[in-house]
Amino acid sequence: MNPKRKQRIIIIASIFSGVVLASVFILMALNENMNAFYTPEDIIAGKADKQKTIRAGGLVVEGSVNRIPGELEVNFVITDTKASIPVYYNGILPDLFREGQGIIAIGKLKNVGSKEVYVQADEVLAKHDENYMSPELKAAMEAKGVHVVE
Repeated sequence: MNPKRKQRIIIIASIFSGVVLASVFILMALNENMNAFYTPEDIIAGKADKQKTIRAGGLVVEGSVNRIPGELEVNFVITDTKASIPVYYNGILPDLFREGQGIIAIGKLKNVGSKEVYVQADEVLAKHDENYMSPELKAAMEAKGVHVVE
């Protein structure tokens, strides 16, 4: 084989291998950072990943918000009208956080395997105006037979 041709083949093979390797690393990184969305019914049914960070969405149950005086700790219950699950959060809640409103809690499941499973949230997201509900939450609620008013 001609030495120039051999050198070109090695360069092309090296570039191709580098592109494939970079693509694999990008896909792995995207997969690691993907947070699946679950309703309280899905979480209680055991469909949620117990090891990864998840997004749990639902309506904040009226009268369920408990704040610890002098602390940033707060806990509340979210529901999809079929099931409810407690959420514990240590931080400042969004200004639009209210009882009866749709929220998404990003965090991990705790006490998995017991009746007292809950979400330990790292972040709480509230809708940004009176007429908005996250598309995932709206679709999940409507799939469970709950009519959502916009």
